Amino acid sequence: MNGLDWAVLIGYFAVMVAIGVWSHKRVDNVSDFFTAGGKMPWWLSGISHHMSGYSAVMFTGYAGIAYTYGVTSFVTWSFPIALGIAIGSKLFAPRINRLRSRLHVASPLEYLKNRYDLKTQQALAWSGMLLKIVDVGAKWAAIATLLSVFTGISLNQGILITGGITAIYCTIGGLWADALTELGQFIIQLLAGIAMFVAVFVRLDDHGGFFGVWDSPELQGHEKPLVGPYGTVFLLAFLFIKLFEYNGGMLNQAQRYMATPNAKEAERSARLSAILWLVWPLVLFFPMWMSPLLVESQKTDGSDSYALMTEQLLPHGLLGLVIVGFFSHTMAMCSSDANAIAAVFTRDCAPVIWARARAWNQSTGLRVARIATVVFLGLSMAAATQVNSPAFKDIITVVIKWVAGLMGPMAIPMMLGLLRTFRRSGPTAALVSWSMGLLAFWLVNYPIHWNVEGGVPLQYQVSIPLAVSLVLYILVGYIKPEDTPERLALIEKINTDGDGAASAAVPVPVGPADDVVRTTVKD
Repeated sequence: MNGLDWAVLIGYFAVMVAIGVWSHKRVDNVSDFFTAGGKMPWWLSGISHHMSGYSAVMFTGYAGIAYTYGVTSFVTWSFPIALGIAIGSKLFAPRINRLRSRLHVASPLEYLKNRYDLKTQQALAWSGMLLKIVDVGAKWAAIATLLSVFTGISLNQGILITGGITAIYCTIGGLWADALTELGQFIIQLLAGIAMFVAVFVRLDDHGGFFGVWDSPELQGHEKPLVGPYGTVFLLAFLFIKLFEYNGGMLNQAQRYMATPNAKEAERSARLSAILWLVWPLVLFFPMWMSPLLVESQKTDGSDSYALMTEQLLPHGLLGLVIVGFFSHTMAMCSSDANAIAAVFTRDCAPVIWARARAWNQSTGLRVARIATVVFLGLSMAAATQVNSPAFKDIITVVIKWVAGLMGPMAIPMMLGLLRTFRRSGPTAALVSWSMGLLAFWLVNYPIHWNVEGGVPLQYQVSIPLAVSLVLYILVGYIKPEDTPERLALIEKINTDGDGAASAAVPVPVGPADDVVRTTVKD
């Protein structure tokens, strides 16, 4: 990097902070901070939903997969995400929006207290927050790894820089700041991605052109859609996981659906995100597929290949723009995660562990929300320093094995609880599903893995916990149905539109007891 690249990078950070300051004017209460008051247009919500699913892991972990295996990186990652979101646009997006528009909640997990019970809500909330700390920690480690390639600064310094900047704008501006910075980040990504695509495409003339390049020895087998550990079982497992994860199971995407004015707008938002996931990653992945022709990775997993190729192919200025693109991915995902977890803590956990939280007014709730955002970011940055340790191993292991494997047991009760089909499943089914899914994750990844020659294949490590949770959630629901009239009425509200469904709600903190003032709905 030279002075021009540094100017681009510093300018980007300055714009992100400025957006946060501007968004501060639009945040008057907890609803504005966590769900944009239900006033976010569908196209902004869709772009934000799309961007909040990326991180620098794509340019490190998945770049390594693309470097080693080729097009399977798209087939087994972004394609199942696109398909999962497309299915979820009908199945989940409208229902999640009604959590805010009809039940007047500000956290995706807030409705679980009435759908199941307080114990279930707290189990899912606390375990979800802990998982997110590890997940976001891997994202900080990924961007710090890239930053070290370009600048030579240490991993911990990179984590501190990116985490600090993100903390400023998302803490000040809430979900509005997240969405607006993600819009800017999408534009930056568009320019940087096209620049890299063109730079690589031009170099292909030296290797037989676009069609002839696939015969190169360096790309042997790269055209195969399913190869290595990423086979059919992995694809099907990942599709099932992403159906839940990217439609709200990891919380931050659920907020994008909640932020739109009504259920129909949430559906349109999800469709836009699905289209972007199907088309745009092809542009981003193509240079990665060609990387074995152009660079030789210095790491065994190929995770530095994209960064090395960027340094080699792009002039200064454009190099800075692509580096900004790396940052934009990670900061988009991490800021949205921080907002989601702050919502869960402020709305779901604090009123249970602290009696005074049940009487918070709007200004106090907003102040606590901002503090919770900073605390979460700090904890995730601390977790990032442990990536590549014996406990977590490398970045892609954390993202695929830990996050994908543990997401299912937490998402199944939350997501399926929205649907009429699973109305018989109550708190017993939810808690059994959650606890046995976590136990299955531990058994498959540790005791069984250690005692199987060659270890348990990756596709089973990530799919078995979700399968166990799903089967038990349905089975226990039929063995011990708990569909009370109150729960059935709640499910009907989530599944139907009614008067005021399109109006913006301003919720007040809800305590574990029901002695609260209900939300005022603005017509």
